[in-house]
Amino acid sequence: MTIEQQPKRFIELVTQLRQLIDEERIQPGEKLPSERTLAERLAVSRSAIREALRSLELLGLIETRHGGGTFLSHFQQHQLVEVLSMFILQTNQQHDDVLATKKMHEREAILHVTSSKELRALPIWDSYFQQLELEGSIDRLQFIQELIIASGNRLSLKIWRQLLAYSGEQHDRTRDEEKRPIQTLIKAMQLGYTVEATAAYKQWGEVRFN
Repeated sequence: MTIEQQPKRFIELVTQLRQLIDEERIQPGEKLPSERTLAERLAVSRSAIREALRSLELLGLIETRHGGGTFLSHFQQHQLVEVLSMFILQTNQQHDDVLATKKMHEREAILHVTSSKELRALPIWDSYFQQLELEGSIDRLQFIQELIIASGNRLSLKIWRQLLAYSGEQHDRTRDEEKRPIQTLIKAMQLGYTVEATAAYKQWGEVRFN
């Protein structure tokens, strides 16, 4: 499946979930079928169902209760949520916008880490640098996720994960040509050099998406 097809399929799945809720006449506060049941009925994997449900939860359309299942929220009271839902989930022309927005969250995390003496001193950055030296590659998305987690912005992390699911990017190892920009990024962060860190991130992005 191509990158262009993945977001489209994701939108279709979320739309199917919305249709199922309507067909089953599930009311706000009522429980949705289990992930297994939804996966069987829509003929998709449970992981695909899980990502679609996370998107609906992010938009406030459903809520997950620990140990209790997933329930339909009273989303009719939140018009802004409906507008966001229409824009993000019912449009298949927004792939470039999604990537741009995802990069905004990544850059902000880099700036936050770089500007904090405590965060840039975290041992995880040395760990990634050494892994690049010894193994020649790292898990690209895991590294970015660690940056956002370190920044401490939980909402940004949730949004980034949903944008990631929508974009169709997959976890994989970095290529040889990505090694130098990432190492430069790590060292710039550790030294607190914001200009150099953002420049290295930009260079990495140029290599990464070409």
